[in-house]
Amino acid sequence: MTRSWAVGALVVLIVALAASAAVLIPWQRPPAPRADQLAALAELPPDRVAWARAFRSALRPGSYGGLGVGLAGALVLGLTPLGARIVTLAGRPFGGHWIAQAVLGGLVVVIVLEVLTLPFAAWGHTVAVRYGISTQSWGPWAVDVLKSFGVGAVLGGLTLFGFYGLARAAPRWWWAPGAVGAAALVVLLSFVLPVIVEPIFNRFTPMPDSALRSELVALADRDGVPVRDVLIADASRRTRAVNAYVSGLGPTRRIVVYDTMLSATVPAVSNAGVPSPAAPNADTAASVAPAAAPAGRLTTAETVSVVAHELGHAKRHDVAVGTLIGALGTAAGVIVLYLLGSWTGLLRLAGASSIGDPRAIGLVLALATVAGLIGAPAQAFVSRRIEARADAHALALTGDPGTFEAMQRRLGTVNLSDPDPPRWEYVFSASHPSTVERMAAARAYARGDRR
Repeated sequence: MTRSWAVGALVVLIVALAASAAVLIPWQRPPAPRADQLAALAELPPDRVAWARAFRSALRPGSYGGLGVGLAGALVLGLTPLGARIVTLAGRPFGGHWIAQAVLGGLVVVIVLEVLTLPFAAWGHTVAVRYGISTQSWGPWAVDVLKSFGVGAVLGGLTLFGFYGLARAAPRWWWAPGAVGAAALVVLLSFVLPVIVEPIFNRFTPMPDSALRSELVALADRDGVPVRDVLIADASRRTRAVNAYVSGLGPTRRIVVYDTMLSATVPAVSNAGVPSPAAPNADTAASVAPAAAPAGRLTTAETVSVVAHELGHAKRHDVAVGTLIGALGTAAGVIVLYLLGSWTGLLRLAGASSIGDPRAIGLVLALATVAGLIGAPAQAFVSRRIEARADAHALALTGDPGTFEAMQRRLGTVNLSDPDPPRWEYVFSASHPSTVERMAAARAYARGDRR
């Protein structure tokens, strides 16, 4: 009977999720003809394109190696008794108490996976430093890694305590309050993370009164998107990449601009085993950096264009939509986990008596890892559609496709983005349209092609 109720609730959630996605996600994207993309690609400085592609190629062994090792580690911990043994050992000093097994055991399992993938993260940091994107030495980088783990440990510990507490209190019905609680947690984190977690990694200072600040506030007012403040993030202590975003919901919403965006220059790169791009000639330099600003530095108009894109997310309530869909999907995932918990074959492999047994933490993690990989292309597809809609919003709000195209060209150059990445990688993981897609969208808009 309980299983039937769970199946029924899962069906309702899937229908609600599908209906929400159908209505709220922009499945049709603004036009960006391939011919315009190829024309834009041909106009980009070849040395900068080659340098960006070399950077992305150097990152791939670490990125995909870490992905593969993380998956293999999760499967070993979840589909063999190893995960259960780790959890049991973690709880032994505390008399095998379920809280110790759930919280400490869960954290130890996660630490094992972090240690396995840490060398690949270090590889990525080394590449980013070599190509001039990262400004961090090993010490600050390690501090950020520890901060990230600390935040995850707090959130993960609370989640594990709540999950296994419910499983013990209501062995047959835990899925119902568990689904509600998981959905509520997703909503809560949407409000809390920008206010509590973001300051752990960056310092934010109010942007001083200036022409740029006034223009950004006026842009938000014209767009009908109230913002609490305009802040500058000290991203330069970590990266030379440039970015801006609108953070928070309702009363916590604020425009955040990277300090690198206000003083960015094309990064100097070391030649440690990697050929440096040839110095651009005068014509090439002009195409990368118009006379109005140094190479890499965004003009005021380009900065406004970036923020107009971010305001598009706020205008369309993309964070709220993502929160809703994430909450529904997480609630459905809890019920799927409950239903899979009756699969004795999986439990036997994991060395656990039930999915509510803390010794099944490895199995839960393995299932979540596999689900994340399977769902990655769909998530990337949806993200690209949402980002393309925000691009269209920026074009309409500013009415300046020329500046938008120049901004995309400059962002791609400074951030070392592959302007036209391999199709397989684009489909699997690209969360944004490519640089040439965005430039093509600006050209289509300029022609009046706005289907």
